[in-house]
Amino acid sequence: MKLATMKSNTNAKMVMVLILNLSLVFPYCYCYHHNHADSIVSLPGQPPHIDFQHFSGYVTLDNNNQKALFYYFVESITDPSSKPLVLWLNGGPGCSSLGVGAFSENGPFTPNEEFLIQNEYSWNREANMLYLETPVGVGFSYSKGSSSYMTMNDEATARDNVVFLQGWFNKFPQYRNRDLFLTGESYAGHYVPQLAKLMIEMNRKNKIFNLKGIALGNPVLEYATDFNSRAEFFWSHGLISDSTFNMFTKVCNYSRYVSEYYRDSVSPLCSKVMGQVSKETSKFVDKYDVTLDVCISSVLSQSKVISPRTKIEQRASERIDVCVDDKVTNYLNRRDVQDALHAKLVGIRKWGVCSDILDYDMLNVELPTLPIVGSLVKAGVRVLIYSGDQDSVIPLTGSRRLVQKLATQLGLNTTVPYRVWFGGQQVYITVNKLLL
Repeated sequence: MKLATMKSNTNAKMVMVLILNLSLVFPYCYCYHHNHADSIVSLPGQPPHIDFQHFSGYVTLDNNNQKALFYYFVESITDPSSKPLVLWLNGGPGCSSLGVGAFSENGPFTPNEEFLIQNEYSWNREANMLYLETPVGVGFSYSKGSSSYMTMNDEATARDNVVFLQGWFNKFPQYRNRDLFLTGESYAGHYVPQLAKLMIEMNRKNKIFNLKGIALGNPVLEYATDFNSRAEFFWSHGLISDSTFNMFTKVCNYSRYVSEYYRDSVSPLCSKVMGQVSKETSKFVDKYDVTLDVCISSVLSQSKVISPRTKIEQRASERIDVCVDDKVTNYLNRRDVQDALHAKLVGIRKWGVCSDILDYDMLNVELPTLPIVGSLVKAGVRVLIYSGDQDSVIPLTGSRRLVQKLATQLGLNTTVPYRVWFGGQQVYITVNKLLL
């Protein structure tokens, strides 16, 4: 199972709520590797004359169980020798950083029928981007022992991810000492802090990772605060009635419903409340950006809205095809595409945006990671938390409350007052910066 409501719309208007000293200093190190075993010659439908190299393949985690994680690596368009290495993780848990992050959000291409279109907002314009399908059972990542899919949780995921990075650096040693940033969205609010914590612990014995910072988009940091802010969001945007809002806050809030659901003990009361919320919010509203359209063909195939069973929902922006997830699925299931990516299907018949075989311990969602973020700040790791203001899944309001809670606990001082940030003549975001 996966908490499919944990994908956030990072392409919507952004609101940065916490920035901790994001200045970057990059070491010089670069090697040309056109003949690298994982080098991608060309993806089907790829635009001609792209000005960067990209790679994909596997890193084996456990030779006994033959566990392997699949990655897609895109070097920076400009001066990759001086740009940092950024690891991107999507949430779910159980959803693909390849399909969601790389091919529909911040990667170099998005599919359009038979062709790939270059993304003018791709993050590899500023960094070397590494997309990881994690944990095993997600996307092209696999284990030949199916028991691995039955015992996956936050701790095991962090452990596998750190083993992956060690193996990946063996493939790309020129990046071993590069400034490293861990990023992601939604349930990556668990993945990223826990991975960063493990890295710091390992560095105390022998410095292995040049970890500089983390960035979290609409992250799950404290599930009660994050989830229960949905009611306020729905009501303030006119998506639910006053009476339903009162029920959703006083009778059965969303964190209670999720807690009951994953214990197979949903009460009739919570079932009634959630049924009414689902009815009023409608499956035809994009929960990741409530101002935009949805892909009708995908929505009609969903069984419920705002349910832990809901598959990853459609994310869109004014400049991105609202049916991009469908097109990504079709594209990544083409044999010629899989061959170009050096990918294989192990234990599955087709690639999926979110895993159908992974049995993740969903009670881990109740584990707060905000204290871990605080410990990272104390350890000198730079932290950026940003939130899309039209995302109803992990709303801005919850993230802002948690950031202020953390700032109070750590005694952070505001160095940049709350203000707008312009892109040309357009207001892009509002921003606030705090420092120890």
